[in-house]
Amino acid sequence: MRLTTVGTSGSFAGPDSPASCHLVQVGADVSPDGRAWNVVLDLGNGALGALQRHVDPLALDAVLLSHLHPDHFVDVCGLYVYLRYHPGAGAERGTHRAPLPVLGPDDVAARVAQAYGLGPDEDMSAQLDLRPYAGTFDVGPLRVEPVPMYHPVPAFGLRVTGPSTVRPGERATLAYTGDTDYCENVVGLARDVDLLLCEAAFHEGRDDLVEPGIHLTGRRAGRVAREAGARRLVLTHVPPWNDRAATAAEAAGEYAGPLEVATSGATYTV
Repeated sequence: MRLTTVGTSGSFAGPDSPASCHLVQVGADVSPDGRAWNVVLDLGNGALGALQRHVDPLALDAVLLSHLHPDHFVDVCGLYVYLRYHPGAGAERGTHRAPLPVLGPDDVAARVAQAYGLGPDEDMSAQLDLRPYAGTFDVGPLRVEPVPMYHPVPAFGLRVTGPSTVRPGERATLAYTGDTDYCENVVGLARDVDLLLCEAAFHEGRDDLVEPGIHLTGRRAGRVAREAGARRLVLTHVPPWNDRAATAAEAAGEYAGPLEVATSGATYTV
């Protein structure tokens, strides 16, 4: 598997990155069926533009949404336009592409339709197969386990297992926390993963008075990685006003393994 951190800015798009979006790919050379697979984890504001540097949206196999705050899902509206009106392959041009699976919390279909502004007699079903999570599922060679997180709205971390790129013939696992504060579930999500893509939106001290159950700090992200035995930690969802070096230093105080703060367009293989 290869992970590309397309959008890493927390809560809103920043000057150097769109909001949350991460691309998981399985190359045809390691896929059991001999074809490439492309799955997006979150599609926040500004992310659809940057995503096109890495993959044609027509080649996506699924979009998996951690939760329904705009910085994690709102560019699904633009993706709907792309799939409907593309001059060569849009649904309005008479093509017969299967609707793209878009999975998320229970109200995902209503929220995406509301965000786009559809009328009462309209739906997106010709372009998007919008449906809620219902346990562990497969997207081609990828096994995906959604795990409830600790956030003000229904939110899921995503544990993804698929063919390893660096260990031929074996499988590897990465975990993406979405948005969460520290909880038992996020440690379980990250248990023994090859790569933990973990949010770290808050700073110790500065954000202590903010109510619990919203975000991790760098220190708490490091604690999750240490307690879970994650083999590598990549910090994401860092707002533009944060000091990235301070975020990394907080995490390093808890976690002795390899760690870094994600940048837009960085790639990782597992």
